[in-house]
Amino acid sequence: MRGALRTLTACSALALALAACGSSGKSSPPTATASSTATTVSTGSSGGSGSANGASGGLRVATTPKFAAPEASAPVRSGLVQVAYRDIAIDPDTLRVRVGSTIRWTNYDDVGHNVTSIGAGPQSFASGEFGEGGTFEIKLVKPGIIHYESTTQPETMNGTIEVLG
Repeated sequence: MRGALRTLTACSALALALAACGSSGKSSPPTATASSTATTVSTGSSGGSGSANGASGGLRVATTPKFAAPEASAPVRSGLVQVAYRDIAIDPDTLRVRVGSTIRWTNYDDVGHNVTSIGAGPQSFASGEFGEGGTFEIKLVKPGIIHYESTTQPETMNGTIEVLG
């Protein structure tokens, strides 16, 4: 997902740069070429007036998390099930587990994360922020679908747990 976010950011920056280019009518329109170099987008104030999202502070991705569904053929796990927060992503981001299983999230990033259930699932929970090496766990007691996210990076860090009876 990080690669997709970088691509989206690079494409957005390129589109903004092309939109800012003017033409005197005497020359051909500008052309764009893609490269594999990294693009840095500043989120700080550049002294200009306005920004792409209408607020000061620069370009931001404004999306609602899209929760994936576990594959029907995915194995059903039980007991202690580990979930890793690594590289600002969740692995695995979808799970199928039995009632009575315990889910343990471990943060391997050097930034803080949390685990917060979203919507009206069978269980609600919210951890506090936990740093590198920190963990949070819950025991699942009711069947149903649980959507969750790290509220610090909900666009890239969201997951789904299907709890089976």
